[in-house]
Amino acid sequence: MVRPGGRSARVQASVHAAVRELEAEVGRDALTVPMVAQRAGVTPSTIYRRWGDLQELLSDVAVERLRPETPPEDHGDLASDLTAWAEQFLDEMASPSGRAYVRDALLGDPDGGNAGQCSAYAADQVQVILARALDRGEGAPDVETVMDGVVAPLMYRILFRPSGLDAAYARRLVTELLNSSGGGQ
Repeated sequence: MVRPGGRSARVQASVHAAVRELEAEVGRDALTVPMVAQRAGVTPSTIYRRWGDLQELLSDVAVERLRPETPPEDHGDLASDLTAWAEQFLDEMASPSGRAYVRDALLGDPDGGNAGQCSAYAADQVQVILARALDRGEGAPDVETVMDGVVAPLMYRILFRPSGLDAAYARRLVTELLNSSGGGQ
């Protein structure tokens, strides 16, 4: 969903805040549109008109929660930067709340726009890392190669085969990617 301005932005912000507060107070399963509307100071029809239903609202909130708040840390070289980022990505996405946000983002958006937005967040973070490497004169793969070689397998394992998933797996993916692409040399 495009970030609106003016009154629409204020409504979105108050509704998102109401969802977050109520989730903490009563739990996700107890949420209702009228409850969120009352807390946000809007009518239920405002929520239905804008989001359609509770699942679409939860999806919108989840996408915002999955947005990175800061650029990836600079550790001085591509291998260190990408490894640290992959470990953090795995840690955040594999957490119970991370998995819940991913599920919500996907469930409330059958056309795939939210999945694309979440993918774009990861790609933007990877692009920052790769640009730093290139600025330092390092060889680096392209964004899609990193998405296919690191992010995609991590997300698959997080969603479908989480047992035994750990930081060593993320490090191995990065090492294999950099060895096969010639990046990080």
